[in-house]
Amino acid sequence: MVIDDDHHVRSALTELFTDEGYRVVAIADGGEALRYLSSQELPQVILLDLMMPVLDGWQFRAEQVMNPALAAIPVIVITAQSGVDPTRDLGVELVSKPFDTHRLLSLVRRHCGPGRSDGPRADSIAASPERAES
Repeated sequence: MVIDDDHHVRSALTELFTDEGYRVVAIADGGEALRYLSSQELPQVILLDLMMPVLDGWQFRAEQVMNPALAAIPVIVITAQSGVDPTRDLGVELVSKPFDTHRLLSLVRRHCGPGRSDGPRADSIAASPERAES
């Protein structure tokens, strides 16, 4: 699952991971993501932006860890925010924007296994079709 308010970032990440054989759900804010997670199959990893409208990444993560059904989903924060170490406060891995795609793919593979070029698989970023528009 990709949670980022920037349409271009969501699209780029969706394309990157789809090309690697993962299924991706792309969502524009933390509130929408929490609603999605309450009613859909859970993703194996969440890529989370911190600075978003409605419900930002910090708030999303606080809600996530308080929900026993969601708390164990690994989170990789992707942020342009500098000077803050979200790994300390949020218990997540961090990738700075602009992101290194090789490092990002490596982190996702650690949580999901390798993608495949012949279509979606069980160990994917999310369990439902891509939704690049919010």
